[in-house]
Amino acid sequence: MLTPDVVIVGAGPAGLTAAAELAPRCGTGRVLVLDREAAAGGIPRHSDHTGYGIRDLKRVVTGPAYARTLVDRARAAGADIRTEATVTGWSGERSLEVTTPSGRLRVDARAVVLATGARERPRAARLIPGDRPAGVYTTGQLQNLVHLHHREVGRRAVVVGAELVSWSAVLTLREAGCRTVLMTTEYDTPDAYAAFHVPGRALLKEAVATGTRITRIIGHGRLEAVEVEETATGVRRTVACDTLILTGSWIPDHELARTAGLDLDPGTKGPLVDTALRTSRPGVFAAGNLLHAVDTADIAALDGRHVARHVRLWLDGHQPHETAVPIVADEPFRWVAPGLLRVGDPAPPRDRLLLWTERLVRVPRVTVRQDGRLLNRRVIPWPAAPGRVFRVPWNLLRNVDPKGGPIRIGL
Repeated sequence: MLTPDVVIVGAGPAGLTAAAELAPRCGTGRVLVLDREAAAGGIPRHSDHTGYGIRDLKRVVTGPAYARTLVDRARAAGADIRTEATVTGWSGERSLEVTTPSGRLRVDARAVVLATGARERPRAARLIPGDRPAGVYTTGQLQNLVHLHHREVGRRAVVVGAELVSWSAVLTLREAGCRTVLMTTEYDTPDAYAAFHVPGRALLKEAVATGTRITRIIGHGRLEAVEVEETATGVRRTVACDTLILTGSWIPDHELARTAGLDLDPGTKGPLVDTALRTSRPGVFAAGNLLHAVDTADIAALDGRHVARHVRLWLDGHQPHETAVPIVADEPFRWVAPGLLRVGDPAPPRDRLLLWTERLVRVPRVTVRQDGRLLNRRVIPWPAAPGRVFRVPWNLLRNVDPKGGPIRIGL
């Protein structure tokens, strides 16, 4: 049995950053990081393009370089990182059952941080009809094949989605010698920021079909084509391709939180947390894209830095106030994170609430209401768009009563 001060589940940006912050305070080997993969670093390690580290490292690096930096920082700080270590269940309030190649372990810690991230829904979860040929991947599977195993994919690809990760998939396909012949999205506008999709469409010459969806996969043995439908008219056409990449449509890796019986947020599907990133179980915290599937890697890393401060307070015996007010997302928002405001607690990470919208609002006028009263309204100088996280400054909630009724965020 291992008895560290803190055990962190997940060696991606959130978990590694939390480990690097906590290890100097706890001492060498007193912070244990567990990850089921063979190497630490999370998704960035097989996302072989630049754009990582802007907000946390204050410089721009590639995904693999970013992952190596975070791993090196955590180890240098004194964290114990164990890979091929899969957490299979709980044996107590803060006790984990772990399976490794050398046998089973039990880990009893004073604090637990869940940083298990998120994944893209596969074809079956998206209910796409048709045949079941080879050549259908999520972005994670694609990048793992190309960047870690140097395997070939096809020659003509259709990408489902038009968000940031979709363009990351396009770059990976180009590196693998596979041309993207079409990107499809059910939204009326591309999901990614204009800074990505405008040069993407102009320079990479990919076509983005908005207001469309895949209605059939065709192929026996290998993918041969997909059927694409215009959602407004129902008109369908067949697009020849040998590779289909399913991007976006994220769901948090919440199985461990669910088996623990933690309160889950019905919008995010991840653990319900307060602004200190505490879950409903004392001493169990959560951070990163498990809470907001999905934001960028550096935002997840800053979550890790934020949660470390509150894990330290827990280890020092600090007890949070029992009263917590729900923060609720009104339409067109699907969810808001964090979902609780507790008396005396700090602002959330980066002084931002994170929300996800179901429709494009180019000039959002965000409102904050409580107990039937309008407390604040402000025009946010960036659009609320499907396919990317919408950020709301925390000071919009400055007049709320932490002992009042639910706080409602809307437009």
